[in-house]
Amino acid sequence: MKINFITNLCTHYVVRLFELLSERHEIRFYFTGGDESYWNTANRPAEGNIKGKYLKKLTKARIMPGVLFLPFKKGDVCIKTLDGRFSLAVIFLITKLMRRPFILWTGLWAHPETLMHQLTFPFTRFIYRHSDAIVVYGEHVKKYLIGLGVDREKIFCAPHSVDNSLMSELVLAEQKSALKKELGLAEEKVILYVGRLERCKGLEFLIEGLSKLRDIDFMMVFIGNGSLEGALKNQCEQSSVKAKFLGHIPNEKLVRYYALADAFVLPSITTTQFKEPWGLVINEAMNQGCPIVTTDAVGAAAGGLVENGRNGYIVPEKDSQALKEALEQVLTDEEQRKSMEQYSRNKIREWDQQQTAAGFLQAIDYVTVN
Repeated sequence: MKINFITNLCTHYVVRLFELLSERHEIRFYFTGGDESYWNTANRPAEGNIKGKYLKKLTKARIMPGVLFLPFKKGDVCIKTLDGRFSLAVIFLITKLMRRPFILWTGLWAHPETLMHQLTFPFTRFIYRHSDAIVVYGEHVKKYLIGLGVDREKIFCAPHSVDNSLMSELVLAEQKSALKKELGLAEEKVILYVGRLERCKGLEFLIEGLSKLRDIDFMMVFIGNGSLEGALKNQCEQSSVKAKFLGHIPNEKLVRYYALADAFVLPSITTTQFKEPWGLVINEAMNQGCPIVTTDAVGAAAGGLVENGRNGYIVPEKDSQALKEALEQVLTDEEQRKSMEQYSRNKIREWDQQQTAAGFLQAIDYVTVN
């Protein structure tokens, strides 16, 4: 079967997934992004063993004439991610007019509240309801879509995952010691955050919570770039929070930092433009056994990857006191921390890209049989 698959990026997160799907079907991938402000181009890997290309853009407005021709490419099925207002609308409408099956892939579980998003919501809902099948990150997205009147029979869960083999490698004690020395650490507990330094990540609430951790010797390590870096550094200094801002770390070197961490935290919050669809850094951290502290505004928590009290804690968003208490529990209860570490490792082994691929294959089978 020939399939045209249109998405924004070919990241290290999805290369193996795309290879698995290509083993079952003849798939041509088309990428509409590559210049996103939040995506460091150094992260773009080789496209792996797949057939794919990045579409050319005429202007900074990301006008891509090639999008108009994608629905006419030879193919039995079209798969498209929810991103790209122009490309999504064009590809959906032309594909439906040509009476070819259209599969939508989405992780959205709350519609953004900006004026533009509110104005376009009726059309987005129309796409949800008239797609031939929808592949979603998890049950939380399925529940959201059913609430919008989407037929549950055409929604298929493809649990959002990473290539675990990239993040599960053994990091030896001497490697951890060398990294601690490199960072100038002694006996401090290490709390790790990996991601953008932007408002939607809730980092100001995290720092506020950390400022209340009076009796624990810890170092907060931030990996990533963003517009709030200066403000967050100032907040840490004013709050007497010991922190290191390391900037961008290449993907292949992140494993050491996850292995060093005593706790991994993702304190994302809901904004008018954003609600964390998943948070794949949690998947990565779990491969190294990290206990997770995150909020109820994170897809990986709502989608069942993080289990409260089993492999971490899920706290209310924007609640600095709750973040403080959860981190305090993880950092002071060594027996529980070890239990969470083992639970994280065990659970993530089963949360792999074979499982994600299976969700896509079920959706493809559904639209080609019905």
